[in-house]
Amino acid sequence: MRAFLDSLYRLSGGLAAVGMVATLVLVTSGVVTRPLGIYLPGTDDYAGYAMAACGFLALAYTFKHGEHIRVGLVLERVGPRLRAALEWFSLAAGTAVAATLAFYSIRLVLQSHEFEDISQGVDATPLWIPQLTMAFGSVVLLVALIDDLVMTTLGCEPTRLAHASGEAARME
Repeated sequence: MRAFLDSLYRLSGGLAAVGMVATLVLVTSGVVTRPLGIYLPGTDDYAGYAMAACGFLALAYTFKHGEHIRVGLVLERVGPRLRAALEWFSLAAGTAVAATLAFYSIRLVLQSHEFEDISQGVDATPLWIPQLTMAFGSVVLLVALIDDLVMTTLGCEPTRLAHASGEAARME
């Protein structure tokens, strides 16, 4: 199960990287072709979709790398028992927020598909297609939070994905 979950987080991170490259390519192509008098319809819209996909798909990957912003000011000043309780509460609250986000993201995709909602741009893309990345990223984040919450509840240390380099570990 651990290998599957870690692969899921890495897949989500890899797809986020693809979204980042797609954003770069689309924005660059729009910037380069406009002065030449060439109009590429939809590049702005698709760049926006790719940027949103990048943000949502990267959530679980960055969380499992411990790269999300944390406020440790309180946690550093309390004892180990209270710290463990606060960590568990934080994970439970984060899981509740992620579950809400995932629920409404999936609901948005289903409603956009049902109502055949299309984008307002010249591309007229069915909106449920780019919204899938938001729903997928939200669900994978929810899985990552549940993963950490279960591990913490069982008294185990939550797992983190291995860094390509140990730079973050050296900085802490």
